[in-house]
Amino acid sequence: MRLNRKFGNNNNNSFSRLLGQGMGFRIGIIIFIIIAIFILNLSPFSRGIKDFFYSISSPIQLWLWEKGSNTSGFFSSILKAEDLKQENEFLKAQNQDLISENIELEGLKRENEILRTALGLGLEKEFDLEMAQVIGKEASDDYLIINKGFNSGIRSGFPVITENKVLIGKITEVYESISIVELLSSKNSSFDIEIFEKDIYSLAKGKGNSEILLDLIAKEEEIDIGDKVITSALGGNFPKALLVGEVKNIKKSDTAAFQQAEAKLSFEIKDLRDIFIIKDFTSND
Repeated sequence: MRLNRKFGNNNNNSFSRLLGQGMGFRIGIIIFIIIAIFILNLSPFSRGIKDFFYSISSPIQLWLWEKGSNTSGFFSSILKAEDLKQENEFLKAQNQDLISENIELEGLKRENEILRTALGLGLEKEFDLEMAQVIGKEASDDYLIINKGFNSGIRSGFPVITENKVLIGKITEVYESISIVELLSSKNSSFDIEIFEKDIYSLAKGKGNSEILLDLIAKEEEIDIGDKVITSALGGNFPKALLVGEVKNIKKSDTAAFQQAEAKLSFEIKDLRDIFIIKDFTSND
């Protein structure tokens, strides 16, 4: 009994010294002994050989057992790890699919809300509309890119509005599946407007930075900051009575024959997502 204890202690000390080696060496020794155990179990070795090998490998077997595993569990854990990896990849792919579906559903929800707003205002009764999405802007902040083009019946000159009947601008370039929208604030933009409920008419010119200049207003006309600006049918470029913006500054001089006013547009470029293109507004003239 004393000899067996001494032999076991020597084995434990030897195993401790082996574990003191480098990580790669330790892993190699452990794997070698585990494989050897399997071979001994599957092969017709003599009882004495098996007994000797089990004796010298007992510290490693004990260590593995204390770690919550046995020799067969070691290999099953490797297989389980591979299964978990594949399962994680599958779940990750499923999660990405769900995210894509949620994005699509959110997009449809937003479109439905916008359509309900437009229908609530009766826009479909006034105009032949084509819904589109803003997908970018050109180098200048005064031009947007939308995802509808010639294939959808879009043509140059068509007005562009929001679901709330706010005028954004007009189509200036058309390609097969995209178009360019020139905003009202573009310095190339000019159109006729009216000061709401005051029968005051003016020519609006783009200033950039979401602002327009109201020019050629008769000096005797009384306009006020906050007055609403809408489109006039005089020029024929846009349907009448579309909201454009509101007066924010008035420029009046005793020596000038006309007065001017600055107006801020009623939309924010950064908020534009879904818009409507007016394909026919002849009945609104």
